[in-house]
Amino acid sequence: MSLIEFRLPKTISKALKLPVSSAKKQQIKVLKKLLRKSRFTEFGQRYRFDEILLNKHPGKAFQQMVPAYNYSKIFHQWWHRALDGKPDVCWPGVIKFFALSSGTSDAASKYIPITKELIRANTLTSIRQLISLATYNNVPRSSVGKGWLMLGGSTHLQKSATYYAGDLSGIQAKNIPFWFQGMYKPGKKIAKNTDWSKKLDEIVEKAPQWDIAFLVGVPAWVQLCMEKVIERYHLKNIHEIWPNLAFYVHGGVAFEPYKKGFNKLLGKPITYIETYLASEGFLAYQNRQDAKGMRLALNNNIFFEFVPFDYKNFDSEGNMVANPEALMIHEVEENKNYAILISTNAGTWRYLIGDTIQFVDIEKNEIIITGRTKHFLSLVGEHLSVDNMNKAIQLVSEELNISIGEFTVAGIPYGNFFAHHWFIATNDAVNSEHLKILIDEKLKELNDDYEVERKHALKEIFVDVLSEKTFMNFMKAKGKVGGQHKFPRVLKDRMLDEWQKFLKGEKV
Repeated sequence: MSLIEFRLPKTISKALKLPVSSAKKQQIKVLKKLLRKSRFTEFGQRYRFDEILLNKHPGKAFQQMVPAYNYSKIFHQWWHRALDGKPDVCWPGVIKFFALSSGTSDAASKYIPITKELIRANTLTSIRQLISLATYNNVPRSSVGKGWLMLGGSTHLQKSATYYAGDLSGIQAKNIPFWFQGMYKPGKKIAKNTDWSKKLDEIVEKAPQWDIAFLVGVPAWVQLCMEKVIERYHLKNIHEIWPNLAFYVHGGVAFEPYKKGFNKLLGKPITYIETYLASEGFLAYQNRQDAKGMRLALNNNIFFEFVPFDYKNFDSEGNMVANPEALMIHEVEENKNYAILISTNAGTWRYLIGDTIQFVDIEKNEIIITGRTKHFLSLVGEHLSVDNMNKAIQLVSEELNISIGEFTVAGIPYGNFFAHHWFIATNDAVNSEHLKILIDEKLKELNDDYEVERKHALKEIFVDVLSEKTFMNFMKAKGKVGGQHKFPRVLKDRMLDEWQKFLKGEKV
């Protein structure tokens, strides 16, 4: 029996049948719901949520009366009390779960509050995506009911006096609905393992026993898992052991640089499905294979605001100003970079999530992720985004017919000027000088500012070709193995220092 044929709980079935209205109306309805629910919390009392609810324009009143927050500001002013077990700080009740997130550059873990309401909302968005795919892509219902191998964080969470903490993927897996447990792989026992290497070995051993149709996880680790299964059982491709494998659900990083490496492991084409599931919530998803981008989840407990990613709202290091210009969903424009503020049913209020996006289809509310507010290069005004980098690497790998599994880039001094230093991971034979020339050419085609600055202050680029194992070993040295951990596309500050020490063989 497929998932879509299951009799879902009435509350979930009702939520899935919400009528479609304009994006603005959906978002105002979500905001009012969040404000009503939390108006008696410390945060709600401090910022007069009752008064905002009575305003004719609650969205604008909310923006005027509630400040914008980054993690450091909201944690030190509010969330730390919830971490100590105090109820009703930013959301009603005691927060029992916290997702540990360090993004891709910060060394210290961030504690992101996770509520039962947020877990339920994430589940609902997942089901909506699944139903959309079945509706618009002729997905066989029999496939949906087969195994889902989800390579996430451990479900064995850290326990303190008042809360449990771990990767969001581990928290979600620990709270999966009863009707999904039969399809969920690797199962509760293996999922509890905190040692990624041992967990991977156990998955490889169990692989012949499973009928996997869906793979879910960060590309680098999913690819590694497939490679190990193929090697262990002397296969030509992964379909020899999982003939019904038809879908790969990915998110967190752009998939295009990995696609060539994935295709080498397959016996037949599969469908790639993009999601935008952050520690703070399930923000968007691809609902059809030919979609330009991912559709924002506008009617499921997340209120979105969009801050133009420019020098009026962010400094040269990517830090947001105190009172940024923030737009609602009906005020945005296509093909402009925005940073996202979210307010959710876990007590995140006007919270800078750290990603930058562009709207590629306003009518369908579809976005693409273009980078991170602090993961871009603009040493001299080249305004190089992660999206530019991903596209350049994709074009180069296609032209050279090579697989580039990982890459990162740093901005460095070069005499009295500056340079970019690229580190490329590929196990294919390639000339680094040729690679350098091609990357430079593609970036000039993609980014006019980059082309201008290459004639002026950005005097040189360097390219080092490394093995994919080198990147993996650095992540291991940093204790960021498996689960949701991703290699940063831009290296700055301490992360750059540690990377340089690691390449010299020094301890990090």
